[in-house]
Amino acid sequence: MGHAHESNTKRIWLVFGLLSVVTIVEVFLGIHKPHSLYMTNLLSMNLLNWIFIILTVVKAYYIMWAFMHLEGEKSNLRWSIVGPLVFLILYLVFILLVEGNYVFDVFKTSHYKWIF
Repeated sequence: MGHAHESNTKRIWLVFGLLSVVTIVEVFLGIHKPHSLYMTNLLSMNLLNWIFIILTVVKAYYIMWAFMHLEGEKSNLRWSIVGPLVFLILYLVFILLVEGNYVFDVFKTSHYKWIF
């Protein structure tokens, strides 16, 4: 009664391909900065930044899905791990961008000078 070993080569290549495509899209957008995305504001941030945030969260989710073997778990367990992480990542990014924008505006429009 031996246990049959199943090859994961196809799955590994699928994960590699998907993560590579998302990374290539991020690098392409970062290098070229399309004017239509860079100059369009949505919730006080340009659309290009939103695309980067969404693609990064998608990559983080898929890495957890594939490498933490969450695809075989029940939905409740999966979301109890992924949900808080996605929420906290989005919250951290939101706070950093809002506070960074505020500090930039203070230095840009006030008599305080840049000292760094």
